[in-house]
Amino acid sequence: MTVRIRKYSWQLAPGHIRDIRQRVFIEEQQVPPELEWDDTDEIADHFLAVLPDNTPVGVARLFSSLNETAHVGRMAILPEHRGKGIGETLLRHLLAEAAGQYDEVRLSAQEHAIPFYQRSGFHVCSDVYDDAGIPHYDMRCLAPELAVAALEERDHPLLLEADRQSWLFENETRMLALMDSLAGQAGQRIWLYDRLLEHDLYDRFRFRELISALARRHRLSEVRLLIHDDKPLVKRRHQLVELMRRLPSRIELKLVNDDYPVEDQPFMLIDREGVLYRHDFSKPAGFCNFSDSGRVKLLSEAFQRMWDAGRSSLELRQLPL
Repeated sequence: MTVRIRKYSWQLAPGHIRDIRQRVFIEEQQVPPELEWDDTDEIADHFLAVLPDNTPVGVARLFSSLNETAHVGRMAILPEHRGKGIGETLLRHLLAEAAGQYDEVRLSAQEHAIPFYQRSGFHVCSDVYDDAGIPHYDMRCLAPELAVAALEERDHPLLLEADRQSWLFENETRMLALMDSLAGQAGQRIWLYDRLLEHDLYDRFRFRELISALARRHRLSEVRLLIHDDKPLVKRRHQLVELMRRLPSRIELKLVNDDYPVEDQPFMLIDREGVLYRHDFSKPAGFCNFSDSGRVKLLSEAFQRMWDAGRSSLELRQLPL
């Protein structure tokens, strides 16, 4: 169905926006009025979806926190207009608005709506919680620009175990977006093999936070870092190393043993399905797959052989705390 999306500030928003939220959230879903109307409305951009004859059918809002992360919220479609693709059009419009300005878009999804958001590049990133008496999950998209570009050709872009098409990359920006999108969905393990733990790749705040979140999630979490050279880690403080020393049972680092065969290309493995593979240690070029159990199995076997033959870093062990 053809719809147009109009954007307003709260001060200039037409009454239709408030009316739709009143009907859907307060009357239909029984959300208390004092929870529905908040101060965020004043700083958010508000979007109204209208039919070709100007009939208002849906709303949503978009705002940022610390100018780093965009938040989608208060998304509602009138009952008589649901199931026609209007919500998807509205969501993707907001995602396009955020892409280019923000590296992350977050939202709070009611449990039944998770598949709807997954089709547009979002993945679950929290346990269930209660919001106004309704079960919710936090969801996020860590590569909004990539998601927007792929929405027409992929059913579940960037979703682990569901996005079955390869992503190619030839520059660092695209590679890091894919790397973070994979790492952010790890449920149990991240295995990383590279020549160095380069600061520009692996000492970024967001990547460290994703590694930390996995390591702290449960006792079976496993982060393995397998590298060739630890001297740069000794010369310059690396936050992944600091994190490893705080969580030694969850994050381990080893050096490859050159007396045994080693792989010629770096890669990162996420659980049993995700892989980011570079063609060369020194270049940000390669491919990323979110659903490739066959390749992950082969690379896991190669990683395990190198890991079993690997050795601990004596220099890191001797660093002062």
